[in-house]
Amino acid sequence: MVAPLRIHSLETGTARVGLILNPLGGKARKRHSLIKQLLAEIPGIHQWIVTTAADFDASVKALIQAKIDWLIILGGDGTFQGILNRLYAWLPSEQWPVLTIIPGGTTNMTALDLGMRGTPDHILRRLKHYLQQPAPRPAPVLVERPVLCIEQTGREKIYGMFLGLGLIARGVKFSRSSIKQIGITGDIFTTLIVLRSLLGTFLGRPQPEWAPVQITIENETGSRREERYLLVLVSALEQLLMGIRPYWGNELAPLHVTFVRQYNKKFWCSILPLITGRGHNLKKEDGYVSYNTQVLELSLDDEYIVDGELFHASRQHGPLRISASGPITFLVL
Repeated sequence: MVAPLRIHSLETGTARVGLILNPLGGKARKRHSLIKQLLAEIPGIHQWIVTTAADFDASVKALIQAKIDWLIILGGDGTFQGILNRLYAWLPSEQWPVLTIIPGGTTNMTALDLGMRGTPDHILRRLKHYLQQPAPRPAPVLVERPVLCIEQTGREKIYGMFLGLGLIARGVKFSRSSIKQIGITGDIFTTLIVLRSLLGTFLGRPQPEWAPVQITIENETGSRREERYLLVLVSALEQLLMGIRPYWGNELAPLHVTFVRQYNKKFWCSILPLITGRGHNLKKEDGYVSYNTQVLELSLDDEYIVDGELFHASRQHGPLRISASGPITFLVL
């Protein structure tokens, strides 16, 4: 929760504003010259460019030193995750700035879920207009979201908005291939990833790169069961890329969880309900489970993705524990 003084500073025009730009993001790279020109027209804000881990470290330390009230991040999901983890590591949550994400990456799931619409240059023009308004300014549009906190013994905590296993993680590995190199971004890029994943499933590919994920789950009673899943997702977002909402739990809890077993019934018939938020018609006995929770523990030896970044879980370090942190506050332009 952001301190009320941060919000007040935005309305009175006294906020210290900072902007972090990743010029290598898919959308930002395509509009680099225009973005550079627009940023030059917005005086009075701290600006940092990040392309390496050292840049991320330096920029977050600098914004903390500058006591930034409003931090704007122009980049994709991976850029936001990098900044998010450093904020959690170095700054108490009650001292955080208000955050805005301008979708400048290849995938921009968090920004789109928050309601950030338009190209980076269009949003920068809205930012310029907002900052030029005389005080008192209209109350900003604020949105809150929980955050995933992912822990495993002996590993650093990972924070993010979306975790995926199985076909989702395999699809991200595929995305590092030639498709990304030819400059496809946004929904077209995501559609190709999804189609490639589903095609691998349909063809029954035996290759390990498209294999299901084997997971042991412990329920509230302490009993354990092991299953093979085509995909597993845990999300703090209300919708994913292309506006899909593949979860349908009714519990009053912050994290959305969905499991699709390997040997499920009518998989192809289930795709439309899965992506349109009508999964409540899918049955647990057929291999489809979705619910909301505060915490989840999974034991596995496999890769998983958090906001598009690949990580590896090992059973020798104990279960992967995913819990809700936050919420954190975003300003929507």
